[in-house]
Amino acid sequence: MGSLDGKIAVVTGAGKNIGRGIALTLARDGAAVVVNGRGDQAAVDGVAEEIRALGGRAFGHLADVADEAAVTAMVERAVSEFGGIDIVVSNAGLRRQTPFLEMGLAEWREILSVALDGAFILTRACVPHMIARSQQGGEGGAIVGLSGVSTHVGTPDRCHVSASKAGLEGLMRALAVELGPHGITANCVAPGAIDTVRGAAAGQMPSTMRAAGVPAGRKGTMEEIAAMVRHLVGPQGRFITGQTLHVNGGAFLT
Repeated sequence: MGSLDGKIAVVTGAGKNIGRGIALTLARDGAAVVVNGRGDQAAVDGVAEEIRALGGRAFGHLADVADEAAVTAMVERAVSEFGGIDIVVSNAGLRRQTPFLEMGLAEWREILSVALDGAFILTRACVPHMIARSQQGGEGGAIVGLSGVSTHVGTPDRCHVSASKAGLEGLMRALAVELGPHGITANCVAPGAIDTVRGAAAGQMPSTMRAAGVPAGRKGTMEEIAAMVRHLVGPQGRFITGQTLHVNGGAFLT
């Protein structure tokens, strides 16, 4: 018996890297998981199959989190197949490296549409179901947004990414206050340099995030980020809300 037995989680951007690690960690502790991705059906189905092979419940579902109709359909499927929603992890995001003076409005809006608009669309669709579960005698829900250290240390060529993550942190703080009376917590986890496979569009890792400049002297692991998310959504994390939890090896000191 895991401490997340009976919980239903939606994890966006879960086909690879940190999202995959979070989905697997929550499933190992008993949660049923909706494994979301935007375009790679094989990837999300593969993660869902990993979870089922462990004896858990999961399905893969493609939905662009910036598309309200697509997100609504995904949430309705989660409620139909699993019975509700308790945990929302807004991990989906895009990374680009473009100098500010070369950045067009279309690219700016594209980045914000996923990390910030997508988090709004996702939580707006899920929260009524989370409230319903709480009213039925549940322990309350949990929302976690994935931010990042670059928002806090300042990173060149990424002002759109930094703005989207700063907005995400503000959204979580506001939701913590507004949804607290319903037993719902809302927090951000801000990873530092993590050992993941970087997409081509992300470019090289900024010098401020390389292991040589981190007090811990190494990159973090997906499992370390997933463990923090797991703590926030589990019974031990019920008194933590409205916070940004930094997991960065000392790259940023609050």
